[in-house]
Amino acid sequence: MSFAERIRFCNSYEPSRAVPLFAGRERIGRVRRDNAALLSGFGEVFAVEKDRVRLVAKGGPAELSAAVDRVVDALLARKQIPKWRNETFDIAPFWGAPALFRLDRGAVPFFGCRAYGVHLNGYRREGNALLLWVGRRSPTKRVAPNKLDNLVAGGIGSGYGIEETLAKEGAEEAAIAPETIARAIPVGALSYRMETADGVRDDVLFTYDLELPGNFVPQNRDGELVEFTLMPVEAALERIRATTDFKFNVNLVILDFAVRHGVLRPSEPEYLAVASGLHRDLD
Repeated sequence: MSFAERIRFCNSYEPSRAVPLFAGRERIGRVRRDNAALLSGFGEVFAVEKDRVRLVAKGGPAELSAAVDRVVDALLARKQIPKWRNETFDIAPFWGAPALFRLDRGAVPFFGCRAYGVHLNGYRREGNALLLWVGRRSPTKRVAPNKLDNLVAGGIGSGYGIEETLAKEGAEEAAIAPETIARAIPVGALSYRMETADGVRDDVLFTYDLELPGNFVPQNRDGELVEFTLMPVEAALERIRATTDFKFNVNLVILDFAVRHGVLRPSEPEYLAVASGLHRDLD
């Protein structure tokens, strides 16, 4: 599979298959039409119309969170929606806006709400070579079990900021000390929108680079990664091209790293497709 196909895989969203979810005048999600039909029985919380779904429950963030969560629990009882029960995301019309309510992380794709995460490229230099620390996800993970991952990655949960999440995940996933993670350099944000079995993933990944010393060896503390490998960037690119070893969105983060560090060069036939395809309009 080509690099461009990896990017297209993460952008499989088809607008005709979904309707916008509004809170007042603000769009906060994209609900697949079959999921919208399931919401029609909860008129006290959602109004399902031909071309949109509206959040009609009243109240502040606490009241709206409770109302939406009651709907999620009812759909969960029918096995029509997943729920993780241990983490929520803040739902807002755009990044930096006050949260309207909190939503269980597992239910976010059902409503097609935008989610945010952080991914860290932990790397080492050996002469002229760049090597990436790559983790392997636990076989018990609900999403992409046993796939290869960035050294550090995680969703931005309710009440957390970007760098707070980076520090927390760095400590949990790779035992990176606070003074080390503080040296991580923010290098941009990647975005994609894809359809999944649950609904629509509308994700933004804030990306960081961190050059690590030769004596650093990551250690996982939360059970989410089961092993680590120090891999030349070129070898990672070849696995992205030839296999499905990496988690789908990690492909994008590594491709972006390779472009920025000059490993993937303009002479590569897919260079322009990669360089332009990693960023989509946040409409």
